[in-house]
Amino acid sequence: MSDFSPPTPTPILNPERLEASYSYTAYRQLVDDLLAQGKTTGPQQTEELVQYTKLNEQRMSRLDKTTHVLPALADAAVHVPYPLVWLILTEGWCGDAAQIVPVLEHVAEASAGNIRTRYLLRDENLDLMDRYLTGTSRAIPRLIVLRADTLEEVAQWGPRPAPAQDIVNQAKAEGVDHDEFITRVHAWYAHDKTQTLQQEMLELLQGLQ
Repeated sequence: MSDFSPPTPTPILNPERLEASYSYTAYRQLVDDLLAQGKTTGPQQTEELVQYTKLNEQRMSRLDKTTHVLPALADAAVHVPYPLVWLILTEGWCGDAAQIVPVLEHVAEASAGNIRTRYLLRDENLDLMDRYLTGTSRAIPRLIVLRADTLEEVAQWGPRPAPAQDIVNQAKAEGVDHDEFITRVHAWYAHDKTQTLQQEMLELLQGLQ
């Protein structure tokens, strides 16, 4: 009779690296501190990126106050089959991240401690980012769902809800300029009011059952 043992789970990162990541509060404070210096996150520093970051801080503050987690999503978050870490790759200048990160945080808060969020800056963690490309793009935010006990990946999501990604794809196909497709995407976010994102998070959690 052969001796069979199940494969050892492969952690996405080590516990020390995870603990060195940011909490949501620390991430927000980092962005605020950099803005006070006229800077943003990441190695590229331009006035345009700083202005994007200022606008994103307003978006995040608004969503912090106005997001209400759908009852079905809150229930799914409470009843996950095992504790989770939601590891999120982000940057302060990213408009999609500003629309998404506060919602992810609200879901974690609704989970009764079963989901813990941690944040890493994309450009300081390119080895992780390059495992989760969108085509050839380092698009963010990127949510990596890990088992809390093994740090093994069990799901991933990103960089934006499917309808918003369709808008980006169509805009690029049409050759519209960057500012125009940003306007289109944020108009969609404003109209959708986090509903599609929350539905996609519900589907993600249900897929773990």
